[in-house]
Amino acid sequence: METFSNSIWPYLALYKPTLAALAAMGGLLLIQLSVADFFGIRERHPAGHPVTPDPAKIFFRTTRAAANTNESIAVFILLALAGILIAANAVFLNGFAWLYVAGRIAHMIAYYANQARLRSAFFGVAVLGLVGMLATVVPAFWA
Repeated sequence: METFSNSIWPYLALYKPTLAALAAMGGLLLIQLSVADFFGIRERHPAGHPVTPDPAKIFFRTTRAAANTNESIAVFILLALAGILIAANAVFLNGFAWLYVAGRIAHMIAYYANQARLRSAFFGVAVLGLVGMLATVVPAFWA
């Protein structure tokens, strides 16, 4: 007897890299939030109070890196799920999903290291991943 999980797994297996990218982004955001909390506690920052904008301070940079990821992760999740559900080209969706993840990881590292130009370049890499995902998903609606 074929169960639902047995019948859908061959289809989902095509998108396993995209599903792994979703999990990786969940892990990355958890790491970023934990690092920002660590530096907030270390600096005795009162919870709920705004962070003073000072790029020279690691606490500001770690907080901004997490906030920047939070700003784009919803778009990533929506495009990944839409792509999987409408059977977008798996090769392209998987590749662009990991391009986004790589861009976000590199952006975080550059932000932590206070490397503004690199940070901006890697932000662009992540956006390119999102644009590629969108370009993969849209044609699938008419396929």
